[in-house]
This record gives sequence, C-alpha cells and structure tokens, in this order.
Amino acid sequence: MSIEVLMVVGFCLAAYSIVGNDVPQTLGTFISSNAHRPWWVLWIFASTILAVVLLYGWWASGIGDAAYGRLETIPFPKDGMSWLYIVPPILLIILTKYGIPVSTTFLVLTIFSPSSLSSMLTKSVMGYAVAFVVAILVYRFVIRKVTIYFAETKHESPTKFWIVLQWGATAFLWSQWLIQDLANIFVYVPRQVPLEFMLFAVTTFVVLMGIIFYQRGGAIQNIINTKTGVEDIRAATIIDFMYALILLVFKEWSNIPMSTTWVFLGLLAGREFAISMHMVSVDSRYTARNISKDAMKLLLGLAVSILLAAGLPWLYQHINAWFA
Repeated sequence: MSIEVLMVVGFCLAAYSIVGNDVPQTLGTFISSNAHRPWWVLWIFASTILAVVLLYGWWASGIGDAAYGRLETIPFPKDGMSWLYIVPPILLIILTKYGIPVSTTFLVLTIFSPSSLSSMLTKSVMGYAVAFVVAILVYRFVIRKVTIYFAETKHESPTKFWIVLQWGATAFLWSQWLIQDLANIFVYVPRQVPLEFMLFAVTTFVVLMGIIFYQRGGAIQNIINTKTGVEDIRAATIIDFMYALILLVFKEWSNIPMSTTWVFLGLLAGREFAISMHMVSVDSRYTARNISKDAMKLLLGLAVSILLAAGLPWLYQHINAWFA
C-alpha cells in the first residue's frame, strides 16, 4: 500500500474514530437537551460551525495549517506513513463501540511523538484538576440555589432566552473543541494541507457528523445521560459555557495538545460531587461509583496509549527486520 493511500486511510480512520469518541462528549449535553428536535437540524448547525472553523483556521494560518498550530512540536513522519500509525484509530473505534471515553490525544498523538507524552499528560492532568475544582466551587457555592431551582422546575418548557443562550454556548464550545482536537486528525497529513484535501476533509467530517447525530450520540452518549439534569437545556448551557471557557484558557496557555476528554470528565465529576452535597434526590454513593467508573476508563485509555507508544515502534522494527 502506497504512502499516499496510507495517509488518506489513516486520516479517515482517525476522523471516524475521533468523531465517534469525542464529539458525543463535547456535544452530548446539546444532543440530550435537544432530543425533541429532528437530528438533521442539530447536524446542520454543528456542521456549519465545523466548516467555518476548519476553513478559517486553514486560511488564517497563511493557507496550510489546519490544526491551529497544535502540531508545531509533532512533525510529519520523515519516512512517510506506515501501518504503525493506523493501529491507534482502529483500536479507538473498538473502544468507542464499548462506550469507553478514552483520550484520543494520548492514543493517537503519542505514536507520532512518544517524547511529547509527558507534556501532554501534564497539561491534561492539570486540565482535569482545574475543571474538577472549578465545577465544585461553582456548583457548590455560586449557583447552588440555581441548580436546585432547575431540578424543581425541570418539567417546565424553557424560554426562548435559554434556547438562544444554549445554542450560542454550544457554538462557542464546539469551536474551542475543534481548535484543540483537530490536531489528532490532521496529524496524518503533511503540515501544509492543500485546498483540495481541505475540501475532502470538510466533506468527510460533515458526513461523519451526520452519522453521529442520526445515532443521537452513540455509545459514548450514555456517559452524558447518566449525569444529573443534563436533559435540562438550562443546566446544559451552564456546563457548555464552563467547558468552553476552560478550553479557551488552556488554548491560550500553550500550543501543546491536551486531552479534552479529561477536561470534560473532570468538569462533570466536580459538578456531580457538588450537586450530591446539597440535593437529597442525588445518591452520593451512586455518584461516587459513577465518577470512579469514568476515571477508571480514563486510566485505561492512558495505559493503552503508553503501551502503544512503547510497544508498537518496537514491534514495527522487529517485523520489518524479520521480513527484510
């Protein structure tokens, strides 16, 4: 198989696996709180933002960089693409099928640059910790009465104000996630992306987004649906704004790629713990088990990433030597 074909195959597999694993995490609250709307309405909205962010980033960089500078420290492989780089997205597809929200940043990027794992892990752990602490402080002390009010009035129809606010929050969050995680997909192509490939990439993403919205998020969506009150458009709006602001802060901090999955689950974990402290309707023991389960899935993804980063290059060299 030629290097060009492997490059396209790797890109498509990465796009499919990452969209299936990460998009439901980012847009999960949007999908849950808009379950009454046709799936294609949500798809058109999210796809429009995706196309604008992709093409603007490519154009603003001087026509070429589609990853918003996140791949500056991860060069394209000198020897071109090989089957070594195709394994992570295939594994990610399998893990996604079983609803495991692994970090695509660790799973995919560490194969291209094992030496970057330490800096990516440090930034991601910090992202989880910041999101966890911020969520506890906000939900425990700042909007405690608001969350109680949301729970008491959850059966009431939301006003137009909240609908507009939520769609605005979703657009903000979705754009920040794309800026952070596009690197996980465009790592499979040269750092200067030609126009024809950008158009192919946008088309691929839009089609994959259609599948995700048609499936209402897929297996990963179950993690969002188990959280308290996420089907309430008002609660979903606050989650989205907080998530987007944290991603924005870390985006401005450095260009080192980070796991948005860790940030998202840290935010949900802090929120669940805070709510369980002041709402008797929420079982604190169930909350602890639920959050622990999510954390174990994150650690599983990290362990797999480290194993791949260390073992796949060794296996690749020995197989090549054996066939030489």
